[in-house]
Amino acid sequence: MAVALYSLANNISLRKELGMTGELSLKGRIMPIGGVKEKTIAAKRAGLKELIFPFENRDDFEELPDEIKEGLTTHFVKHFDQVIELCFKK
Repeated sequence: MAVALYSLANNISLRKELGMTGELSLKGRIMPIGGVKEKTIAAKRAGLKELIFPFENRDDFEELPDEIKEGLTTHFVKHFDQVIELCFKK
């Protein structure tokens, strides 16, 4: 939601092949999530090639079978500034 608002406020489009999940604190910290496996599978089914996950979920992702992770570029972030950089910078 925060990225959608940022996109709207700055009149710039989000990259279409990119997916993300997580919660944002009021100070911009990216909070951990549950369901990494299910969210990764859903992203692949939707045709996404690049994912952004909270840094604290790195181990959860690394434990997934290789066939689930195959073909995905994954970024693990701690702060909203990193999300903005990945979503809107080339």
